[in-house]
Amino acid sequence: MAHEREVASRAGTHDAQSIEAQKRAAAEAAALLVQDGMRVGLGTGTTAAYLFPALASRALNDIRCVASSPATEQAARALGLPLATLEQVGGELEIAIDGADQIDRRGWLVKGRGGAHAREKILAAAASRFVVIASHEKAVATLGPPIPLELMRFGAAYTLRALSPSRVRGGSLSPDGNVIADYLGPVEDAAQLAARISATPGTVAHGLFPPALVSDILLAGPAGVEHRTVAHD
Repeated sequence: MAHEREVASRAGTHDAQSIEAQKRAAAEAAALLVQDGMRVGLGTGTTAAYLFPALASRALNDIRCVASSPATEQAARALGLPLATLEQVGGELEIAIDGADQIDRRGWLVKGRGGAHAREKILAAAASRFVVIASHEKAVATLGPPIPLELMRFGAAYTLRALSPSRVRGGSLSPDGNVIADYLGPVEDAAQLAARISATPGTVAHGLFPPALVSDILLAGPAGVEHRTVAHD
């Protein structure tokens, strides 16, 4: 029994190491898409974290980076990446790069495990090109819960009831001080659910990102990085 536990532990460690290597590979591939002079949106999360050193190592000229969270801002500043606000770059970006928690076959995303999905969605919308980076297990046949929510603190109890089944994420606030919760119901139609959540009073943002926001998906697996382009109707 002890031997079996040791073997299982080693296998789990190897799998975790493989996932981390895939995250790094996707991030490094995305860093190569950034060129001199670009205004770049930086995402939040464990996969996006690999982007920052990859981008800093390129020593590009005249790029300006807009961070989606205080954690991202701190990490980028520590590496010497030049930071600006979205207002300082005129409200527009050439490219934004971020991870995802789920990616379906049509290009719908679930984002927000790090609680910064409102800011991440703004950067994605402000970018001419939104590039999603992920390891292979984030690709799913259909989206499912949890779907991250950002809610106003005022009336949050009402909003949670209106979006039942939903649950506040323990002690977490968004970068802007709003309540972070998760919708726990089924995702039968992503577009309909996104519209329902958005129309509910008290909702600031949700973690369903439509394909219309997404330009490229860099999905890393054991065989390398697959580059998918999302078709827009």
